[in-house]
Amino acid sequence: MKESKSLRIAVLIPCYNEELAIAKVIDDFKRNLPDGKIYVYDNNSTDNTIDVARQAGAIVRTESLQGKGNVVRRMFADVEADVYVMADGDATYHADSAPLMVDKLLAENLDMVTGVRKSTIQAAYRGGHRFGNAMFSLLITKIFGDRISDLLSGYRVFSRRFVKSFPALSGEFEIETELTVHALELRMPIAEVDTPYGPRPEGSVSKLSTYKDGLKILFMVFKLVKNERPLHLFGFLGLSLLLGALLLAAPLFATYFETGLVPRLPTATLVVGMTVIGVFSMFSGVIIDSNLTGRREMKRLFYLKHKSVAGGKVK
Repeated sequence: MKESKSLRIAVLIPCYNEELAIAKVIDDFKRNLPDGKIYVYDNNSTDNTIDVARQAGAIVRTESLQGKGNVVRRMFADVEADVYVMADGDATYHADSAPLMVDKLLAENLDMVTGVRKSTIQAAYRGGHRFGNAMFSLLITKIFGDRISDLLSGYRVFSRRFVKSFPALSGEFEIETELTVHALELRMPIAEVDTPYGPRPEGSVSKLSTYKDGLKILFMVFKLVKNERPLHLFGFLGLSLLLGALLLAAPLFATYFETGLVPRLPTATLVVGMTVIGVFSMFSGVIIDSNLTGRREMKRLFYLKHKSVAGGKVK
């Protein structure tokens, strides 16, 4: 990686009970980014993660609010740098790819470079996690734009203006989804780099729950769609209700034209209710989307307050 005196680099490692892996992670990033500062943020570990990280030479800090999203929020708020490398503390990510990812960020003046996980080892990248990631990635690309392929990767390089403009609202493993949508929503310049993905050290256990955290990620996607694409969400709900009301109303109208009577009053009441709610939902989507334009402009202006990494190189 090319180096210069102009920019600072920080390696951010969120940690929870990673005493078996953290020393290797720190050593690998020190070897690949020798001029970078390595920060380990411990999240209430009950093992010796903190002591091992300090002995390995990292700057160790703590976050008492449990959850990876809370740790990322704290790291982004506390650490001052120009380029940020974020990776998990479980030694599954390929530190040797960090210089390539940083160089790509600088050379192309990007705001985020994602390490796309590539692995043929079943234990490293379980089938359930792989399938869930593919489904969530597909869902996000259909809604926010087809610019990402590994939504849930925890290996990323950021510019300063990305980090300092990121709201960080999520609390746990859904943080990667929020990071991606933030970049897509502000139409930031982003890229991906294929990186090897390995298994955890023997005896180390994943903190990710496939179903529990999968539901949290799904809820986060729904919340982001509600906040960032209200016209899509409320328009879809409204149109679905109106179509349902039309289907239910068709036999009622047929009976009325034949007999002049409306014998199924409960169904008629349901049709009226669905129609009113459907129309209200569609108008709500239009109103919320109109108000959202101002918020998007403010987010964009806040993002632009920070200088880009154009032409710079890591110190």
